[in-house]
Amino acid sequence: MPPFQHLLTSEAEIRALVGTPVARSLLKEQQKIDGHFREFIAHSPFLLLATSGAGGTCDVSPKGDAPGFVRVLDEKRLVIPERNGNKRLDGMKNILANPHVGLIFLVPGRDETLRVNGRAWITRDPALLEPMTVQGVTPKLAIGVEVEQAFLHCVKSFRRSRLWAHAEWPRADALPSIACVIFDQIKPDATLEEFERGVKESDAKLYI
Repeated sequence: MPPFQHLLTSEAEIRALVGTPVARSLLKEQQKIDGHFREFIAHSPFLLLATSGAGGTCDVSPKGDAPGFVRVLDEKRLVIPERNGNKRLDGMKNILANPHVGLIFLVPGRDETLRVNGRAWITRDPALLEPMTVQGVTPKLAIGVEVEQAFLHCVKSFRRSRLWAHAEWPRADALPSIACVIFDQIKPDATLEEFERGVKESDAKLYI
């Protein structure tokens, strides 16, 4: 038995409920990074990278740095530096098995997002990595993407969520800290204070 009921199992069933897209939502799709998209990427300090493994399992990883951290090489290629992180490599392991990726670029304060879909490779090409050096640290790896589809996504989800409405943001202490959550989940052989200190020290190492 599936975990849900009243399931839709075909596009025709879904279309009967939601209808068809307006013409501009299809016509806006590009197969390259044009000047408008290049400028959007240059202003973006944050993206989400979606990948899928050979067995269909999925992952979405956040990538962020100073605006323009993603290099656009030409209208079909862009490069994402792999900065210091948790070393799980969920997305990279997926790329090794299935190169198809999806990207969503965000610009703070803008309700539009840029969606880019294509094929990815993992590279250690010094000619690509060295220009992405920050604070004296050159990334060891990067993700190169060949663009197959690119378009600006409409504003409705951001306006419904009021994501950029600072006055409506929850207080900083509305949720427990990540250190407290993980401490409760894994119950390490340490005090909470010791564990929090270790997490803070790790989080402070942005590029090493």
